[in-house]
Amino acid sequence: MTAANPCSVSVVMATYNGRGYVAQQLGSVLSQLLPGDELIVVDDGSQDGTPELAEALNSPLVRVVRNPRNLGVLATFERGILMAHGDIVFLCDQDDVWLPGKRAAFVAAFEADPRVLVVVSDAELIDAEGEVTAPSFMRLRGGFHGGVWSTLVKNRYLGCAMALRRELLAVALPIPSTVPMHDMWFGALASVVGRVHYLALPLIQYRRHGGNVSPARAQGWWRILRWRAMLLKLLTLRLLAHSTGRHFFDTTPPPPKK
Repeated sequence: MTAANPCSVSVVMATYNGRGYVAQQLGSVLSQLLPGDELIVVDDGSQDGTPELAEALNSPLVRVVRNPRNLGVLATFERGILMAHGDIVFLCDQDDVWLPGKRAAFVAAFEADPRVLVVVSDAELIDAEGEVTAPSFMRLRGGFHGGVWSTLVKNRYLGCAMALRRELLAVALPIPSTVPMHDMWFGALASVVGRVHYLALPLIQYRRHGGNVSPARAQGWWRILRWRAMLLKLLTLRLLAHSTGRHFFDTTPPPPKK
């Protein structure tokens, strides 16, 4: 990735009955994309016209695909990632808002250090009406700490505020079906096999409301312990495989769509 050959960006957005907010999010993302970028919307069985709204944009940068049945968050994101062509893959929720400069700041961080496999930023928290309820997600989490052990204690990775370098996919895919969340999986792996770069500036508005797919309430301690134990086991197995030179995913971009 050089000035003569700048990196391309894929944004993978998972949707499910998100018509109430998705138009604002689509607009905030598309306003920052460049020619050669793409926005892949993977719909997980919406019944409210969400995919039709995305298709109505008629943008050459937007590709809408529909799951054959409801597959859940992990499988939906994985399907979109497998379709992505970009050097950098952004993860994107349907109900948030990208703040100005997000694409540029993330790409600059990747270009500055080829060892960086994940970039994550801070986020403002907003409510259903778009009012800011907290200026910093990471401050509420005690600051960003992205190492494996820190993640096992308290996860600071927020998928909608993350982007991945394509090279990470050789290690990270497929996403184990029993991993607690995809953001923890990508972040923890990247912290071991490469580097994670944190941008302290909020570059997204992270919306919390009653319809979020990810849980807003604190989970029970036993469930948290089971999740963390499972994550540690899965990380260990994947890293052992990686140390032997085994790759699960070919990082060559898929052929262009016809």
